[in-house]
Amino acid sequence: MAADQDIIDPAAGNWLFAQGCAFERGISALEQLPNADRPEFAFAGRSNVGKSSLLNTLTGRSNLARVSNTPGRTQQLNFFRLPDAKTGLFLVDLPGYGFAKAPKTEARRWSDLTLRYLRGRSSLARVFVLIDARHGLKPADEAFMSDLDESAVSYQIVLTKTDKLSESALAERIAETQGRARAHVAAHPRLVATSSVTNAGISLLRGEIAALIDLAALGYKGAPKPPPEG
Repeated sequence: MAADQDIIDPAAGNWLFAQGCAFERGISALEQLPNADRPEFAFAGRSNVGKSSLLNTLTGRSNLARVSNTPGRTQQLNFFRLPDAKTGLFLVDLPGYGFAKAPKTEARRWSDLTLRYLRGRSSLARVFVLIDARHGLKPADEAFMSDLDESAVSYQIVLTKTDKLSESALAERIAETQGRARAHVAAHPRLVATSSVTNAGISLLRGEIAALIDLAALGYKGAPKPPPEG
């Protein structure tokens, strides 16, 4: 049985992500989806939110997800397996929403594919909605979150690029974002603030994922207990 999702253990998350991660497949149609035989954690956000950088930092792999200066380069659903092909979980890199340098018909096709996947995937454990900390929630984010609300898909907000803000500005952004998220029924109450530059919040985000899966089945024995006093 998975750990209580309200008990977050960054050490467990770090252990999980130290087991290795590899590309499984990219899909452009639902018929190409892998078997729904393990928990899946999807990452969504505007086209320039820093999703690929976050996935690379999260997994400790500099080139796992393709980083580009051109927003909208992720044009399919990319599945990464963690830790191996038989057990564990999938991380799913979704196409960015909002601005993308692509024809509108193509962008609409990615959006439709993404929403159909999110609404109908029985193994989807959580969606992480990435928000650029510099800009906060934008109309495209609110629209995407409302779609998830209507589909009863659980999601959690992750702030990215927090290294770009001062400590006080970040505190204000966190409070503002949490306040606005409370209006969304499917949003998780806890927000994770991260930076792919400083690694801030990365262990916590790993712990959020680890809390939702059966770590013992993967061989995790827990953090070592401290020696008794005296």
